[in-house]
Amino acid sequence: MIYEGKAITVKALEGGIVELKFDLKGESVNKFNRLTLNELRDAVAAIKADASVKGVIVSSGKDVFIVGADITEFVDNFQLPDEELVAGNLEANKIFSAFEDLEVPTVVAINGIALGGGLEMCLAADYRVMSTAAKIGLPEVKLGIYPGFGGTVRLPRIIGTDNAIEWIASGKENRAEDALKVGAVDAVVTPALLPAAALDLVKRAISGELDFKAKRQPKLEKLKLNAIEQMMAFETAKGFVAGQAGPNYPAPVEAIKTIQKAANFGRDKALEVEAAGFVKLAKTSVATSLIGLFLNDQELKKKGKQYDEAAKDVKLAAVLGAGIMGGGIAYQSASKGTPILMKDIREEGIQMGLQEASKLLGKRVEKGRMKPEKMAEALNAIRPTMSYGDFGNVDIVVEAVVENPKVKHAVLAEVEGHVREDAIIASNTSTISISYLAQALKRPENFVGMHFFNPVHMMPLVEVIRGEKSSEVAVATTVAYAKKMGKNPIVVNDCPGFLVNRVLFPYFGGFAKLLELGVDFVRIDKIMEKFGWPMGPAYLSDVVGIDTGHHGRDVMAEGFPDRMAVEGKTAVDVMYDANRLGQKNGKGFYAYEMDKRGKPKKVSDPVAYEVLKPIVKEQRELTDEDIINFMMIPLCLETVRCLEDGIVSTAAEADMGLIYGIGFPPFRGGALRYIDSIGVAEFVAIADKYADLGALYHPTAKLREMAKNGQKFFG
Repeated sequence: MIYEGKAITVKALEGGIVELKFDLKGESVNKFNRLTLNELRDAVAAIKADASVKGVIVSSGKDVFIVGADITEFVDNFQLPDEELVAGNLEANKIFSAFEDLEVPTVVAINGIALGGGLEMCLAADYRVMSTAAKIGLPEVKLGIYPGFGGTVRLPRIIGTDNAIEWIASGKENRAEDALKVGAVDAVVTPALLPAAALDLVKRAISGELDFKAKRQPKLEKLKLNAIEQMMAFETAKGFVAGQAGPNYPAPVEAIKTIQKAANFGRDKALEVEAAGFVKLAKTSVATSLIGLFLNDQELKKKGKQYDEAAKDVKLAAVLGAGIMGGGIAYQSASKGTPILMKDIREEGIQMGLQEASKLLGKRVEKGRMKPEKMAEALNAIRPTMSYGDFGNVDIVVEAVVENPKVKHAVLAEVEGHVREDAIIASNTSTISISYLAQALKRPENFVGMHFFNPVHMMPLVEVIRGEKSSEVAVATTVAYAKKMGKNPIVVNDCPGFLVNRVLFPYFGGFAKLLELGVDFVRIDKIMEKFGWPMGPAYLSDVVGIDTGHHGRDVMAEGFPDRMAVEGKTAVDVMYDANRLGQKNGKGFYAYEMDKRGKPKKVSDPVAYEVLKPIVKEQRELTDEDIINFMMIPLCLETVRCLEDGIVSTAAEADMGLIYGIGFPPFRGGALRYIDSIGVAEFVAIADKYADLGALYHPTAKLREMAKNGQKFFG
């Protein structure tokens, strides 16, 4: 053994060839934490000092190669002063460069995922052999940063500027055949042949058949582009990528600028350019938010795993109520491998559900994401029925009938009589209390909420709602089924609207107040979209359905009368009375026409302004900042209340619920991180300026306490 550590070992194989193996003890994956980096430095030094070494193979002792840097460790570093951060970054880079500068040929055997720092390690080697099972990429832009271990320097010099910009700016993971096509790897083999292929390659380099020094040289020099070629490559790319990424995500464009700045330098000077730009990005609020999201997502997955032990396997599911929602649920279940019965009382409901499922599957085939035979399999896994015949075999039933407590009570009581005693029944209600719905059941312990968001196939969140009597098994099984469907489940406690809708309706409450003060809804939409929402509140109301919003508002007003009840008619009331229901009937705040692709396109409709006239109480001049505060303060304060009331157990779950459920701007990190970014004391002071607008704008006593003590929700 030439070197032995807790993350890395180096041992002799044959004929002067050594194997440097990454195998981090006590972890399921390899990652670049401080320990691994320090051991890599020592391992490289040990190889360098051993005159008998003729070649090096780098491998992994795990299913993955290296998943990247340990973000939990690095995020603490981001608080350091710039100079320290730059120095630390360059120190790490010296380790990769020392490996690259070894006097002998180096070959990496990429057996599994190599992302971020994992791929940067591979790029420092002379040759790369990749298994067909592996994926490689530099996903750092998804965290609001860019590669910091030499990725912006080595990748363009290996695969060319255009390809490197595409890989780095998109952050995508690349399959073996695509990596081979652009020259990111030198060979692709099946997993079983990987060790032999790496050995063969290193032997050919040792014998002189392959010139490893010549292969290495371009990585040490400036980019092979003249001034005109550079201008063409970089200026076009910057314009295109800026358009794709939008103004709120600076990392992709900054990555291109860094490659451009470093183009005329050799490796070491180019790495200094990378480090300076990296530090600049690491200090942005976008990076703080996106890294926070990543960590929250990890926490969410960890929580999801905790339910695995108590969960029962779902081999057959059922959905009650076909239509668009039922069809979406059936599609999601069947396409992820769980067969499902789809029951409706009307033949046309069943047809609509089947059409929805086959439309979604057809789109996947069209885009090449699914083979036609897989589509046929998925469609066959949806069994339409108008009777309860096969319900005796079902493990879980998702009730998705109309949002009416009386109808739901009747349907739930009926289905309970047709399923096994241990079957779980879940209601896809968006606002009605689960404990209240459970009153219709003989076995309330087997009942939970399972709230999907529309459109089911697009929205990643499922709220699993624990009623007063819901058992641990029922909750755990529902969480496991949601995960099996490819969704991100969050377990919440019962209250009207649960987490997401309870927080969304105060946001709409702020919108209603703005309309009463004569603010144009088109202006509000534009401001909130610029703030980062995927759509403004007027457009969102139309997409959700004015009738749905009207009903939800009434439920919420009944549940939280102190702050959500309103006097007199609001915008939603007058729209509802005028039968302007939004996209579903072609007119709401906007009118809708079909575009060339058959999708509804919003157009201005003067009638909407006429309909809204009676609710305008006064014309008030408000700034863009006022409009943002009118909308965001109630949403943020209601999120705080949900955390304080124990509806969600952590700030991470609250924020992820809003990002996955209603498209809260990810670069702002969620409502609670948004409060943190302003500062709790400052946020409370801003809210107090709007106190005359009512209870929705009044901070809780606990939040005032946090403000006084200088506390935060995160860190």
